[in-house]
Amino acid sequence: MDRENREAIITVVGFLGAGKTTLLNHLMTSYMEEGWSPFIILNDYENANLDIQQFIGRVESKWVKALSGSCICCSGIDQLRDFVNGIPERTNGITLIEANGTSDACSLMSFLGVGINERFLPPIQISVVDVKNWQKRGEHNELEANQIQVSSLIVLTHIDNVTSDRLNSVVEALKSLNPLAEIMTLDDINISFLPKLSPSQNDAQKLDHLKAHWSSCSIDLPNLPNPNCIYAICNALPKDILRIKGCTQIGNEEQYTYFERTPDGEVRVRPFNGVPITGPKLLTIGPGSDLALLEKAVGIGLSQQQEVNNAK
Repeated sequence: MDRENREAIITVVGFLGAGKTTLLNHLMTSYMEEGWSPFIILNDYENANLDIQQFIGRVESKWVKALSGSCICCSGIDQLRDFVNGIPERTNGITLIEANGTSDACSLMSFLGVGINERFLPPIQISVVDVKNWQKRGEHNELEANQIQVSSLIVLTHIDNVTSDRLNSVVEALKSLNPLAEIMTLDDINISFLPKLSPSQNDAQKLDHLKAHWSSCSIDLPNLPNPNCIYAICNALPKDILRIKGCTQIGNEEQYTYFERTPDGEVRVRPFNGVPITGPKLLTIGPGSDLALLEKAVGIGLSQQQEVNNAK
């Protein structure tokens, strides 16, 4: 089959909070505007439906898929491969896959390309790099560095308010780890260029696979009295918890609210699109994630608000 008649598979990898979903959103929207038919796959240890639902409404639900509960770089690779092979053929098709933020990106590319139907091009990988926090992950620096080594393209994010010296030093570090990759910002991406990329031929350093697997947990969330409870819950969870996501209703509002805490500690709150399929949830990824910890954090958030109410 000729290359121009085969469908491209683009996998998006990067550390927790680097901006993978933002990039995926940008690619999906841009391809649709140009007459392409994207298929979206999101992978996460806990409740990938929470993120995938934000795409539904702009693309038909049959063209999106959430894969939760396993890691597509190892235990979930067969499920991912089987699902990709079953994607319906369509005119101007393109498949976009977002891997969870702790994926062993090198293993993912090694395994995904084996057994893919010949109507697909060999998968290519894009890494998202948070310039502000690059290699400030402590014991997780090795994993973050691993995630860019077999990518054909590296996309720089979080470049606002960083110095030119910091930007240049990060770019130089990326080039030393992967001298064959293109490096650009989100605004520089030409979507017609991406399907023409070839898989990286860079020699990657081997990663201890156990370093790419952390604990995760989720619990149901009650309605929260006000937005301050969100910040109290996030602040009650230790820094070892690298990723926090949640969705619930505030007070008597019908609209659901989504929130997240990124690895650098920033808490972001925004409206959620529709009603969460699995109901209001709090989920965490990182060492120490367990049910008792999450329940304690929710209790702290609610009790602090009660103390405020009693003081009035």
